[in-house]
Amino acid sequence: MLTLKTIVLLGLSNVFMTFAWYAHLRDMKDKPWMIAALLSWLIAFFEYMIQVPANRIGHQVMSVSQLKILQEVISLSVFVPFAVFFMKEKITWNYGAAALCLGGAVFFMFRK
Repeated sequence: MLTLKTIVLLGLSNVFMTFAWYAHLRDMKDKPWMIAALLSWLIAFFEYMIQVPANRIGHQVMSVSQLKILQEVISLSVFVPFAVFFMKEKITWNYGAAALCLGGAVFFMFRK
């Protein structure tokens, strides 16, 4: 149950993080970078309010290294739809290669 709760919270925090890091590239091109940075920090505040409890919960059942790899998999799982649907980027074989590499990282990090 703690692992599922961690995955859900990290997924939600990654949605906020992805928008904080990249949405200004589409919607605020004509604004000064300082305005984009301030808005990104505001969004990132909510990301941290979810991410910190997620990691504290997850660390009860996983190592820090396992949490990091899990976060990277979730990050890519959130980023790909964001890049395709929000940023209108084309999906390439690089996404599949990155997913394959992360799959290998997950295998080695979580094997007993």
